Amino acid sequence: MATRVTEADAAGRPPEPGWRRPRLAPSLSEVYRTVPVGEGAWWRKALAFAGPGYLVAVGYMDPGNWATDLAGGSKFGYTLLSVVLLSNLMAILLQGLASKLGIVTGRDLAQACRDHYSRPVSLALWVICEIAIAACDLAEVIGSAIALNLLFGIPLPVGIAITALDVLLVLFLQHKGFRLVEALVVALIATIAACFLFEIIIARPDMMAVAAGFVPRPSILSDGHQLYIAIGILGATVMPHNLYLHSSVVQTRRYEETPAGRRMAVRYAFLDSTIALTCALFINAAILVVAAATFHTSGHTEVAEIQDAYQLLTPLLGVAGASAVFALALLASGQNSTLTGTLAGQIVMEGFLNIRIRPWLRRLITRLIAIVPAALTAIFFGASGTAQLLILSQVILSLQLSFAVFPLVRFTCDRAKMGEFVNPRWLKALAYGVACAIAAFNGWLLVQIFRGSVG
Repeated sequence: MATRVTEADAAGRPPEPGWRRPRLAPSLSEVYRTVPVGEGAWWRKALAFAGPGYLVAVGYMDPGNWATDLAGGSKFGYTLLSVVLLSNLMAILLQGLASKLGIVTGRDLAQACRDHYSRPVSLALWVICEIAIAACDLAEVIGSAIALNLLFGIPLPVGIAITALDVLLVLFLQHKGFRLVEALVVALIATIAACFLFEIIIARPDMMAVAAGFVPRPSILSDGHQLYIAIGILGATVMPHNLYLHSSVVQTRRYEETPAGRRMAVRYAFLDSTIALTCALFINAAILVVAAATFHTSGHTEVAEIQDAYQLLTPLLGVAGASAVFALALLASGQNSTLTGTLAGQIVMEGFLNIRIRPWLRRLITRLIAIVPAALTAIFFGASGTAQLLILSQVILSLQLSFAVFPLVRFTCDRAKMGEFVNPRWLKALAYGVACAIAAFNGWLLVQIFRGSVG
C-alpha cells in the first residue's frame, strides 16, 4: 500500500554539489518528463511549457478566494484591490522561484527540504504543509457543496459527502495523460473567467474607483477588520502548497538537462506561470469588484456568505441568470481546485517522507480531514458557519505561508545548490523582502487577534 523509496532506488545519477543526498526518485513519477519539448519557433516551445502555470493558478481562484473577496468587496468597497494586486505580484515572483528550483536541481521543494534540513525539522515542515493542504481542501469541499446546493438544491451535508467522490475523476484523468489534466484545468479557468466577465459587464462598476482601489491605503494596517480580510486574501492567493506543486509539475516537461536546456526551461516556465497568474488576478479582482459594485454601493455591506451573494445578485443587478452564472463559476472553481489539491498532496507526502502511497488512499485521507469539520459545521451552524470557516481556512493558509517561502528563497539564493542559476543580488533582496513582508503581515495579524481587534 505504501512503499519507501530508498536512495539506492534513485541511483543512476551521482550526488549533486550542495546536497547531502543523491537525487531522489521524482514525485509524480508516472508523469515525470512525459511532455516533449521540441525544437522550432519560440511560440511552439511556449505552448509546450504552457500548462503547469495554470495548475498553480487554480489555487489562486479557489472557493476560499471567493469568501475573502466577497467579504472585502461588500464591506470595504474597492479598497482591498491593492491587496489582491500585491498578493498576485508576490505570487508571480515566488512561483517563478519554485519552477526554477525544480528545473535546475531536479528536486521539488519538499525533496529539497528533506535533503537540506534535519529529520525533525523536515517532519515539522511536512505537518505544517499537510495542515495547509487540509485547509485548502476544506475550502474546496465547502465551495463545491455550496454550488451544488445553489444550482440543484442539494443539502449542504449531502453536497459535502458528494465531493468526496471526485477522487475517481482525478485518478481517471491522471491515467489518461498529464496534458488531459492540464486541458481540463484550462477549460474550467476559461469558464470561470467568462462568467465573471459577464458579471462585471452587468454590474457596471465605477472604473475610476476601481483604479483608485489598486493604490494601497494605510487603513488596511490600522483597521483590524480590514487587516483580517487582507491577510485572508493573501493566504487565499499565495498558497504554500502551490510552491511545492509548481516545483514538481514543471518536471513533466522533457527539456534537455544541460545548462542551455535548463535556462530555456526556466524562461518558458516563468512565462507560463506569469500569464496564468495574470488570468487569476483578473478573476480575483473581478469577484471583489462585483461585490463592491453590487453590494457595497447598495448598502449591503455585510455580504460575506456566498449564499447571500447568490440570492442578491439577480434582484440587485436586475438581470435574469446573474445568480446562476455566479454559482456555475463557483462549481467550476471547486472542481478545478480538487485536481490540483490531489497532486499537491501526493507531491508533499512523497517528497518529505520519501514514500509512495496509492493516490486514491492519499486523496481519501485528505478529503476525510476536510470533510469532517465541514460537515459538522454545516450540520450544527448552517450556511453562516461555513462562510466563517472559509475565511478562517484562508487565514490559516497565510499563517503557514512563511514555512514554505523562506526555504524556497534560501535554496534559490544558495550558489552551491543552484550553480550559475543562483538568484542575482537584486532578486535575492526582492525575494527576502517579500518573505519578510509576509511574515510581518502575519505577525501583525496575530497581535491583532490576541488584542481581540479582529475575528
